[in-house]
Amino acid sequence: MNREGPAMHTRTVTTALAAALLLTAAASGAAAAPAAPAAPDARGKATPQCRANQVRVAAVTVEPDAGQYPNVLHISVTNESKKKCAVDRIPTVVFGDLDGPALPVPLGESGPYVLDGGEAGHAAVRTIEDPADPETRLVDHIVVAGAPAHPGARFTADDLDIDGKIRVWEPVTTWWQPTFAEAEEVLANRYQA
Repeated sequence: MNREGPAMHTRTVTTALAAALLLTAAASGAAAAPAAPAAPDARGKATPQCRANQVRVAAVTVEPDAGQYPNVLHISVTNESKKKCAVDRIPTVVFGDLDGPALPVPLGESGPYVLDGGEAGHAAVRTIEDPADPETRLVDHIVVAGAPAHPGARFTADDLDIDGKIRVWEPVTTWWQPTFAEAEEVLANRYQA
């Protein structure tokens, strides 16, 4: 696996696309949770929340190493502005029309994750622990957002180079991390315990 960051299929959320995706995200529950509070800087001044049109969300499938957990996605959120802003520290990842977003690892509440201009946050999402699980659900797409109030970006199975549909059962996501390697470590530690 490429630890430097695999080639990604990216989608930039533009104003027109954002309006269309807002309907998709709202219907799937992605916009239901409140936004995280602003993050104070060293002087106590609050860092503003990133607007949806300031961030780009990307997702890619990860080929598991031998013996490693299957069905993992790498997702990222990049602050495309020149100014510091904050997204929610827990990515919003919704699978098709299933209820609710992926659960965070570790468990926790919303809070700010500050991104400098041009900086990215990275997370690892486990869609399913055992692909043979009889309770596996199949969905056509996922919606990934940097904050619950953002419409997010929609990724189909084709976008993710997945044959057929996306397999999901009890999905979890790490909090945003500085690198994919750190996100993978959080996920691996959760499932080695």
